[in-house]
Order: sequence, then C-alpha cells, then structure tokens
Amino acid sequence: MQERTIHTPSPKNFNLMVSGQIISILGSALLRFALSLYVLDTTGSESLFATLFAISNIPLLLAPLGGAIADRFNRRNLMVIFDFTSSAIVLSLIILMSVGSISVSTAGTSMVLLSIVSALYTPAVTASIPLLVEEQKLEGANGLVQAVQALSAVAAPVLGGILYGLMSLKTVVAVSCISFFLSAVMELFIQIPFVKRQWTGPVIPAIARDMKEGFTYVLKQEFIRKVSMIAVLLNLVLIPYFLVGAPIVLRVTMQSSDTLYGIGMGLINSATILGALSIGFFAKKMSLKTLHRWLFACALMMVLMAASLMPLLLGLGYYPSFILFMLGAIPIAASMTVISIYIITKVQKITPDKNLGKVMAIITAVSQCAAPLGQILYGVIFEKWSTQVFIPTFLVGIMTLLLGVLTWYLLKYEEVTPCTEN
Repeated sequence: MQERTIHTPSPKNFNLMVSGQIISILGSALLRFALSLYVLDTTGSESLFATLFAISNIPLLLAPLGGAIADRFNRRNLMVIFDFTSSAIVLSLIILMSVGSISVSTAGTSMVLLSIVSALYTPAVTASIPLLVEEQKLEGANGLVQAVQALSAVAAPVLGGILYGLMSLKTVVAVSCISFFLSAVMELFIQIPFVKRQWTGPVIPAIARDMKEGFTYVLKQEFIRKVSMIAVLLNLVLIPYFLVGAPIVLRVTMQSSDTLYGIGMGLINSATILGALSIGFFAKKMSLKTLHRWLFACALMMVLMAASLMPLLLGLGYYPSFILFMLGAIPIAASMTVISIYIITKVQKITPDKNLGKVMAIITAVSQCAAPLGQILYGVIFEKWSTQVFIPTFLVGIMTLLLGVLTWYLLKYEEVTPCTEN
C-alpha cells in the first residue's frame, strides 16, 4: 500500500470548490430542466422526452475515462477546463438561438455534450475531496458536496420553471452559461496537491493502460468489490422506487393535488439533503459491521409504506395514507444518502491517490447504471399492479431485508485501515 502525501489541508480551498460546485451544478440542472421542458412543449411527445433523457445519461459510461484523466493531470486545471468547455457549449447554443429557434435535435445534442463533459468533470471533484479536508472531516465534506447536488436537483425545477415561464428559454440558457463561467473563475484560485506522474508512452495508450489498471485494482480489492456490489443492488432495488414508485403512488394511487404532490416529493428530496448534511454526526456512530441495521430499518419502513397503500387504509381517506406513507419514505430517503456517503468515504480512505479518480469513477458508473434498469423494472411492475400497489411496495421491503442480510454477510468481518500515500 502506498503512502499518502502529508500536507495540511486548507478550508479555503475546499470552500472555494464547494462554492464553484453550487454555481456549476445549479447552472447545469437549470439548463437540463429548461431544455427538456422545451422539447416537451415543442413536440408534445412524452416518449421523445423520456428517450432524450435516457440518451443524455449514456455519457455516464465515460466516467472511468474521466477518472483515469483525473489521476494523470492537475485536477484543479481539469475542473477549470471542463467548466469553461461547458460555458462555451452553452454560449454556442445562445448564438444559435439569437439567429432563430433551435431544433429538438440541437437541444438534445447540447444535453448530450454537457453530459459528456460532466462525466469527465465529476471524477476530478470526487478525487480532490480527500486532498482538501482532514481525514476526520471527510464524511462531512462528502455529505456537503452531495447535499449541494441534491439541493440543486430540488431548486432547479422551481427556479427554472419561474425563469422559463416569466422570461424565456434564452434567459435560462444565459444564466447557465454565466454560472459555468463563474465556477471556472472561482476554481482558478483553488490549490490542490498534485504530483506529476511519469509518462511511459503516448498519451492515449497511457490513459488506456490507466483505465485497465483502475478496473484491475477494483477487482483485486475485496472490500471495494463488496461495497460495489452493495451499491449496485441499492441502486437497483431501493433508489428507483423513490424515482418511479413514489411519484406514481402519490399522483395516481392517492390522487394527490398538485400542492400535496409537490409537498410529498419536496419532503422526500429534503430528507435526502438532510441525510447528506447529517452524515458527519452519524459517521461517528456507524461501522461496517453494523451497516446492515440501516437496511433492516429501511425494510421495516417499506412495510409501513406498503400498509399505507392497502385498500382498508386508503378507504379511510387521503390523509391517513399520505401521512403513513411519508413517515416511512422520509427516513428511508435520508438513510440511503447516509449509507451511500459512508461507503464512498470508506473507499476514499483506503484508495491511493494515484488510483482515487479511477476507482471512484468506476464505482459511480457501475452503481448508477443499475438505477435506469431499476426504473424500467418498476415502471413495468407498477403498471401490472396498478390497483394493488401495496404488493410491489411490500416486495421492495422484502428485497431490502435480503440486501441487509447480504450486507451483514459481506461486511461482518471487515476492518478498513486508511492508507497513506507518497
């Protein structure tokens, strides 16, 4: 195991990076929301809308390439370059809009290009966090970055809807362009420790070897293999329920009004943010050997949610079912975030800096690719059981319980020793 460079992290550098993240992620979320809404308004096709979203997520598979690049080059410089690139892409879109309306294909192409840049950009950020904060504060730092991402996902539809409705698409695009530019400028002042590695040949073959090295490292590290499996199953079983199942339950099964639907989904999203911000508190009380208890608790909450959807309780009126469903959904949403950040932090602590970008990118790509599969699966299941949604909800609870048992089996003897790097 290599030894980590000894340096004194500066809060200023981390604060600058987080500030840049707030601006950049919000700008990206605003643009994604506005362009997708534009496509839906222009075509009126829900299938095209969904297809475009799916295609824009494909570049996630480029994350391992972004990780290899992040481990070879100065990560601060990469963040600056990628934000300037995003700003240039959006500026090109503004120029096209100034001479006439943009086509659906142009909007889709812009979303795909920005997704590619994001897939390359994110590993540089995640690999930089352990170098910018003290080890005992790493969980809190990861939680803060994830909270920023979650908050942007909540704020973007609200702010984007206001700007899109009161002004125009061009206004939203201009705000996004400025946000990327400002983020790049702020990142210029970040100082991230960087040790230049020796190149053993041309750039492209070297990067390819680095990617292979990253996959080999992940496969050889038993702990990383185990937590990757847990992350994949979590993204396949539990998380898609809240992306697909919860909206269907609130809107279709319970027939919520626009206001109550917004309140319900807002509470679930807020719980995600709360979980991210509270990881520093929970991390002190958590261990790998007891991680399964969190999943057992989530399984119990899923049973509570299933009970809220049974015909008997639905027959009592709207509010008893709604309240009981939210009493289960809110703790689960917070717990999923806590578990994810805790696992990520453990991997960061044991991974040498030269492999950190690649490893984090591989785990992210592999685990998040499971989420769309879960969404498709739940879409089919909820359509089949549209009048008895308590059945698939209860089954998700059973699968979560089994995931907890698997987690206990995999991690019951695990001890993680942080590595240090030359």
